[in-house]
Amino acid sequence: MKKYMSKVGFKPMAAKGRILESDRPKLAENYTEDTWLKLRDAVGAIQNSTSIKYNLEELYQAVENLCSYKVSPTLYKQLRQVCEDHVQAQIHQCFVLDIKPTESLDNLSFLKRMNRCWQDHCRQTIMIRSIFLFLDRTYVLQNSLLPSIWDTGLELFRTHIVSDSGVQKRTVEGLLEQIELERNGETIDRSLLRSLLGMLSDLQVYKDSFEERFLCETNRLYAAEGQRLMQDRDVPEYLHHVARRLEEENDRIVSYLDQSTQKPLICCVEKQLLGEHLTAMLQKGLSTLLDEYRVTELALLYQLFSKVKGGLPTLLQFWRDYIKSFGGEIVCTPEKDKDMVQELLDFKDKMDNVVQSCFARNESFINAMKEAFETFINKRPNKPAELIAKYVDSKLRAGNKEATEEELERILDKIMIIFRFIHGKDVFEAFYKKDLAKRLLVGKSASVDAEKSMLSKLKHECGAAFTSKLEGMFKDMELSKDIMIQYKQYMQNQSEPSNIELTVNILTMGYWPSYTPMEVHLPSEMVKLQEVFKLFYLGKHSGRKLQWQPTLGHAVLKAEFKEGKKELQVSLFQTLVVLMFNEGEDFSMEEIRTATGIEEGELKRTLQSLACGKARVLNKNPRGKDVEDGDRFNFNNDFKHKLFRIKINQIQMKETVEEQVSTTERVFQDRQYQIDAAVVRIMKMRKTLSHNLLVSELYNQLKFPVKPGDLKKRIESLIDREYMERDKETPNQYHYVA
Repeated sequence: MKKYMSKVGFKPMAAKGRILESDRPKLAENYTEDTWLKLRDAVGAIQNSTSIKYNLEELYQAVENLCSYKVSPTLYKQLRQVCEDHVQAQIHQCFVLDIKPTESLDNLSFLKRMNRCWQDHCRQTIMIRSIFLFLDRTYVLQNSLLPSIWDTGLELFRTHIVSDSGVQKRTVEGLLEQIELERNGETIDRSLLRSLLGMLSDLQVYKDSFEERFLCETNRLYAAEGQRLMQDRDVPEYLHHVARRLEEENDRIVSYLDQSTQKPLICCVEKQLLGEHLTAMLQKGLSTLLDEYRVTELALLYQLFSKVKGGLPTLLQFWRDYIKSFGGEIVCTPEKDKDMVQELLDFKDKMDNVVQSCFARNESFINAMKEAFETFINKRPNKPAELIAKYVDSKLRAGNKEATEEELERILDKIMIIFRFIHGKDVFEAFYKKDLAKRLLVGKSASVDAEKSMLSKLKHECGAAFTSKLEGMFKDMELSKDIMIQYKQYMQNQSEPSNIELTVNILTMGYWPSYTPMEVHLPSEMVKLQEVFKLFYLGKHSGRKLQWQPTLGHAVLKAEFKEGKKELQVSLFQTLVVLMFNEGEDFSMEEIRTATGIEEGELKRTLQSLACGKARVLNKNPRGKDVEDGDRFNFNNDFKHKLFRIKINQIQMKETVEEQVSTTERVFQDRQYQIDAAVVRIMKMRKTLSHNLLVSELYNQLKFPVKPGDLKKRIESLIDREYMERDKETPNQYHYVA
């Protein structure tokens, strides 16, 4: 090389100007041929992994010299030919000569050989390009149709090695075999797969030669696996398996697969392991997951179903059906009536937590839950409303030590959520009013604040009209306190003050539940006090009428026993019975009934509370827990109790079916009045209306569930009473009668 340098080497002129072609020194004779031979020797050394005889800098300069003298096209063709010859020789060497006729190279060994061949080729191409870099950056760059030296290397490898059908087939089969082994739990050489799949990607044959087969095999594998495991495993185990499989496939993307494979691969796994089994999975396991409150698996179920088309809509339908089924069993099983409301509250809490913790607070699932609750809770008309009213009574009644005020408030808020689902809210109002009256009149409210809070919640939910009577009951109690202050002042001015302290609650009949009148024989002192109060009250409120309700009365009696004096807190009926023993020592049940006028059933319960309960101020002969017609009673002078004031609880008659029916019938009667009023109101405004339009408007205005047959009956009744009439020519049309 040195003997030519003196002839061809030159330095740029210091003066400004342009070097003309005619000024460029001419190449020595045979320079091009001799220089190419040396370059070819260097390329051969690189390809055969032997040492290069020449300095790389000199080789680079030689390429630059040749390019400067328009030898670039020839040099490029010569280099390409040398590289092509080597690649052809390499495939013959690696995949023909090295394999003996009796040998059958296994797929893994074949892959390793292919990888070695590829790695060698890449390393060689990089070194060759570094020598011919000037050619690559000038001549090749200026000719857009020519591939770069690196791209030429890829093209030659693709053309003569990878595109060989036998080589390509074995390469792809080997790769698929390794991936299948890994999917079956075996350890493989991931770096080998990463290199070879990178090779396919660099050679731009990844998609056509590998990905299509890979996805086909993946589809086949997971289709079979999904069918098998859906039969063999329970749903929680299957869900965890699917999640693990998806994680593994994503890890393969990161580790050795091309990024472009991610979407079709994951879609394939999701379709075969999830999409094909959506309904089967939910039929097999959703109820169990919800029954057992498997939060982790439910969250995983939602997460997986959200990945596949149709997953969430299918889950939503099964979720709705489960709530309807489970809730319907709570509501429609009479044996569960005792615990119905608590079970409903617990069920609602549980479903709320599932939506929040597992279903990402998805609005569709929240709405489906509300719809399902509203559906099943109204499958059994009236009963849920009645039992919710009684449940509220149990929480607001004095003696309920289950909760603090804050906890009670939270309970009431939860009850209101269930209450919203009820269509027949007037049934709730009837039973709630009945229980509220007992709490107010007997002083059994746990908290006035809690009572008013509940009233406020009902007013906010149903409007002022719904709570107007309930609010009236509270007003009556407040007014009664004021009246009693005035009455006490009035009694202080009387010439004959009584030694009995009387307290009276004045109840407005329209606000309070209706009570069955019962006449009893009161002691003369009590009758006299009643007359005095009546005179006082009517003197201030002329025109009003007082009707005494002995069933609601109670008293505090002073009693004297051997142990000493006690105070007995008793009902009015208990009072009448105990006071008899001031007049005698021993009475039969019939004698007591005649003297007091108390109805037989009520009297038996009264005597039972006095003689058979915990505080036995009377003795019964013969002894026993029940009171019979022939029993006799005497005053228990030996009665002992650690307290000074003793409350003797009345034996409460459990609410009979008749009482429940009576309350329900009153509600039904009220509904008839409301239907009549709504029909008249609509007809008065519209004057003439068809039957269908009238019924439609009634459904919009009425706030309780009603059947078309009931509406028809009320319309017929109003026609009979001449509030409206049928059109003579069109019977299906009505006219208002002014």
